[in-house]
Amino acid sequence: MNKVLPSAEDAVARIPDGATIMMGGFGLCGIPENLIAALRARGTHDLTVISNNAGVDEFGIGVLLRARQVRKMISTYVGENKEFERQFLAGELEVELVPQGTFAERIRAGGAGIAGFFTPTGYGTLVAEGKETRTIGGKPCVLEQPLHADFAFVKAWKGDRVGNLVYRRTARNFNPVMATAADVTFAEVEQLVEPGALDPDHIVTPGIFVNYILQGPKYEKRIEKRTVSGGRS
Repeated sequence: MNKVLPSAEDAVARIPDGATIMMGGFGLCGIPENLIAALRARGTHDLTVISNNAGVDEFGIGVLLRARQVRKMISTYVGENKEFERQFLAGELEVELVPQGTFAERIRAGGAGIAGFFTPTGYGTLVAEGKETRTIGGKPCVLEQPLHADFAFVKAWKGDRVGNLVYRRTARNFNPVMATAADVTFAEVEQLVEPGALDPDHIVTPGIFVNYILQGPKYEKRIEKRTVSGGRS
């Protein structure tokens, strides 16, 4: 089975207004750059985006926010995006902030078919408001619901034509679990190879979880905050 799409533009043409999309990566590392850019160009709007963070003002999910294409963000860290801050404080953007470990586990639960789980994280805080609580093993816990999406945008280092994916280092964050927790998963890769070219022991996401795959034409791989050390005087 050949799951290859010719371009990111062809992929996002399948995304309707009002969709819920998971977008992988950590900070600006391992984000689906080409799919996000294509979605921005297409103008798809009223989106709910599930992502660890909101990118920066001029890159990543930040370009979707600036274009007012996002209705709601479900995230863990949003401190690098001034436009996100402005929209949130103005009441123009709905936001659900989730503790990072809980966020990862809610996505994993969505992919594994787990109906919910109890965690001590967030008990006694705003995170627990309106949620069922229970004491387990002497610890007060909060019931968290799984996260699921209509679509997932994931980015991998290598992939083959049937959708098997290999990640590199930090880019592995959130991409593998998101690939399992959506109705339709689009994967963009730096290198697209033939089936059998990937070492089976290195495959993290099996092709059964990937509906479509495409090779990105370029990757900027920006850094949120570049830190350098000066030499000795």
